Amino acid sequence: MDFLEPIYLHQLLDGMLITVQLFLVAWVMAFTIAVLLVVIRTTDWAPCRWFVDAYVEYHRNVPLLVQVLFWYFGMPELLPEGFRDWLYEHNAELSLAAIALALGSAAYIAEDIRSGLRSIPGTQFESARALGCSYLQCMRFVIVPQALRAAIPPLIGRALLLFKNTSVAMAIGVVELTYQAREIENETYRTFTTFGIATAMYLLGSFCIMFIGSHIYARYVPGRRSRHA
Repeated sequence: MDFLEPIYLHQLLDGMLITVQLFLVAWVMAFTIAVLLVVIRTTDWAPCRWFVDAYVEYHRNVPLLVQVLFWYFGMPELLPEGFRDWLYEHNAELSLAAIALALGSAAYIAEDIRSGLRSIPGTQFESARALGCSYLQCMRFVIVPQALRAAIPPLIGRALLLFKNTSVAMAIGVVELTYQAREIENETYRTFTTFGIATAMYLLGSFCIMFIGSHIYARYVPGRRSRHA
């Protein structure tokens, strides 16, 4: 078996650390944006629904790589020169990649939460309103928590997909796991060993997400706790 030298293994571990960091930041942003999109979409004001529909359709029909490239090469041109220079001096690649991944994933997560929202009887919203809750209170304390529990299985799948999609960030120079593997392979020509180790690292990360997701699912999905008790 042709093992890599410790220096290359350290590079791969550094890349894995950046991958995990990018995933966590993008996931938190994507989930927050998705919840806001769902709340906006449920309003009675048509322009709000049109905005969310346009947002979802754009991000679901434009390739993720194009979105990442657009945010890195296009969006900074719209910023003030001073802020743009500051951004490029403070790891703009990682920040803009996280934004692009978050915005793209939020469109899919919003649809998953929306599906969970449809499973909630409309009488619950009416009952909450009858008890004196405002629209935002109804959504925050009654409707959205139930919708999130119903959407846990597809949300776990979205988390796995986002974790794997972090590899797209290598296109703009983010030194994540795939980028490091490519650099090591170009230097050592050990293609099988290098990408084999990178594959094992991605599998380990995916298994960790599935493990955490299974515990969340067992705890919060109705009926699961009683069956596992």
